[in-house]
Amino acid sequence: MIDRRFLLAAFAAAGALPALPAFGAPKAAPAGLRFGSPHAFSFEELKAQAKKLAGRPYQPSEPPAKAIIEGVDFDKVQKIRFRPEDALWRGVAGTDPIAFFHLNKYSADPVTIFALQPDVSGGQNAREILYSPDYFDYGASGLDPKPLAKLGFAGFRVMESQTSPIDWLAFQGASYFRSSGQDGQYGASARGIAINTALSTAEEFPRFTKFWLGQNGSAATVYALLEGPSVTGAYKFDCVKNAAASSNSSGGGAVVMNVHCDIFFRANITRLGIAPLTSMYWYGENERTKAADWRPEIHDNDGLAIWTGKGERIWRPLIDPPQLQTNSFADNNPKGFGLMQRDRDFANYQDDGAFYDRRPGIWVEPRGNWGKGSVQLVEIPTEDEIHDNIVAYWRPDEPVKSGDSLSFDYRLYWQDAEPNYPKNIARAVATRIGRGGMPGQNPWPANKRKFAIDWQGGTLNELQQRYDLTPVINVSNGKAEGAYVIKVVGTDRWRSLFDITVDGKGPIDLRCYLKLGDKTLTETWIYQYFP
Repeated sequence: MIDRRFLLAAFAAAGALPALPAFGAPKAAPAGLRFGSPHAFSFEELKAQAKKLAGRPYQPSEPPAKAIIEGVDFDKVQKIRFRPEDALWRGVAGTDPIAFFHLNKYSADPVTIFALQPDVSGGQNAREILYSPDYFDYGASGLDPKPLAKLGFAGFRVMESQTSPIDWLAFQGASYFRSSGQDGQYGASARGIAINTALSTAEEFPRFTKFWLGQNGSAATVYALLEGPSVTGAYKFDCVKNAAASSNSSGGGAVVMNVHCDIFFRANITRLGIAPLTSMYWYGENERTKAADWRPEIHDNDGLAIWTGKGERIWRPLIDPPQLQTNSFADNNPKGFGLMQRDRDFANYQDDGAFYDRRPGIWVEPRGNWGKGSVQLVEIPTEDEIHDNIVAYWRPDEPVKSGDSLSFDYRLYWQDAEPNYPKNIARAVATRIGRGGMPGQNPWPANKRKFAIDWQGGTLNELQQRYDLTPVINVSNGKAEGAYVIKVVGTDRWRSLFDITVDGKGPIDLRCYLKLGDKTLTETWIYQYFP
């Protein structure tokens, strides 16, 4: 899988950018962006281009200056800085400047980027931003810019304001893109599409090869052409920063993206992933035995949340499994799914560099009829935080064949909680596992494990300590016993505890939710435990 950790580090390494040339007539070299001749642009023309390309064999391009770019490693790329005075829309009131990324060994394929302007007829004109090494300060990198005259950009990032050194949106590498969300911290990424993820054959990584950029105040519109051996596509991203905070989110407003895509297939697809999300999970409070590092927890996100088509809310804590695994959650017209970071307490991470407590969740809200399929969760074993080892996406049930086309609309929320979460339903906010049995028991039962699930919010907040809440528990292998529910003293949390008797070495699937009489108080907690 692509090492997105490097890309995020590169964002931070770009350093403080001063005020970022207004888009207009090209300036004389060497200062300022240079542009190609204007031509008309529309999404329908982009869609037609993608469809036409799908009828032809895929033709991969050879990366320029390949030998040189292979040497632009992590250390070297930190010494290459984009000149802020050359940013797109620098100095244009009411817009956010756009800076560009240099090619490197981790993102070696150039993209073509166009700037959009309205024309007199009400349409849009596009002008290619002509690449030049003059846009970059190579500093102490040791690189000679002369052989890099026709290199091309690796991607782009949208800055917070005309004077801010911080960016809130970035596209770089294959079809990856990301936002810093409402707390201003990069974490998980989204992708345009996933092809054959976690199969015995190699995963395919189609990439965005061309971008068209438009902007209106705090909103940025990105059009993109997707190309790969098995697929082409036309994408439109309407991105709004600091949108009004959705219900049950905290802090400032979320970053919201409305996404539309038309996808055309050159080949049969074994496993298609729509609205894929990519993240990192090493260990959390549920896997303390894997805490090789001194920090208590290390993860971008701690669980997969699902809102099913029938209205059930599901929470599946992430794990670092002993081997690669894919879990499928069948559904029909899902209302949403996402990789979330529910634990937002700095004390549980103790990391003042990566700030895992500020990492955004990404919630996918399908628009229109998505039909039957499944939310799939891929978990890959890892021994470090530098690798993305978690993937989640929607897989349609209908087989995808060469010559087919599909269209999808969805909304992405980059924020710290799921939007539109019901006020009367509590969330599972922590999962802990230890040896089963009772304190003082000697010897301890070797085949029992205790599960403690903390719940918070909803109707539970209105209840005083009582002992008639019922945990409804299902176990796929073995049995649950000794279950009870208490309110955690001095907090607004409730805790359900139970033991399971472990029988065999295979994974054990568990489900749990809380009831009071006939009333369901919580979402459904789902877990996969490996003895």
